[in-house]
Amino acid sequence: MNDSLDKDPWNALRQFTQARIALGRAGNGLPTAPLLAFNLAHAQARDAVHQPLDANALHEALRAHGFESLDVHSAAPDREHYLRRPDLGRRLSDESRAALLKRQAHAPTQPSDVLFVIADGLSAFAASKQAVPLLQAIYPKLTDWTIGPVVVARQARVALGDEIGELLNARIVVMLIGERPGLSSPDSLGIYITYAPKTGCSDAQRNCISNVRPEGLDYPQAAHKLHYLLTQARALRLTGVGLKDDSDALLTSTPAMPAVSSDADSDSTAG
Repeated sequence: MNDSLDKDPWNALRQFTQARIALGRAGNGLPTAPLLAFNLAHAQARDAVHQPLDANALHEALRAHGFESLDVHSAAPDREHYLRRPDLGRRLSDESRAALLKRQAHAPTQPSDVLFVIADGLSAFAASKQAVPLLQAIYPKLTDWTIGPVVVARQARVALGDEIGELLNARIVVMLIGERPGLSSPDSLGIYITYAPKTGCSDAQRNCISNVRPEGLDYPQAAHKLHYLLTQARALRLTGVGLKDDSDALLTSTPAMPAVSSDADSDSTAG
């Protein structure tokens, strides 16, 4: 069987993709090795959905890199409610809402140009692994922007960023959220950009950059796309279907894996 697999002309293509190709066949099924690899990937994807976000470790990592951070929680009290009740993940808990209101009342700040929210979404693993390196890549590009504190949100869906941005007086909110794990990508991060965030914004009012991870859209490429969309959003005063991503035209070489949409279906990822 090994000799037949080595001679399979598809084998040469496996170096270019993580897709499951050239797996071979044992009778009417898969050989043992690719079958075990598939089962492992499936287990890793399930684990990524259920793994809790280590918020304390994330706050420590943010502080270590010089980022001010805040902590919030959605109205979903635990992971089971989060998965069964997506609506609860789209609004803040009473305690978190009160804490943000109290913060603004005691220390009101000028509106920030952009506010970053790191959310567990459907893969806390992705948020923990990818968010801080992405912030390190994008911050040097925002020298002429006022940036609010980084908010860490647990049991969060995409729309939670709208309420957070509204309460903290942000012109644009950027949600960095763990995407629904795939069988080859349990650690993929999604970026959702919303201009003039407020409760009730629709998905058509957002732009999305997906598959942010070293094996997909790497940090420099993601930061380039994000900076372009932020710059255009500030100039046009909008995001969503009215804002198209032409960032690739500014690159000397086009990224191999562009993954941007103008009206993200956030319920299909972590909405």
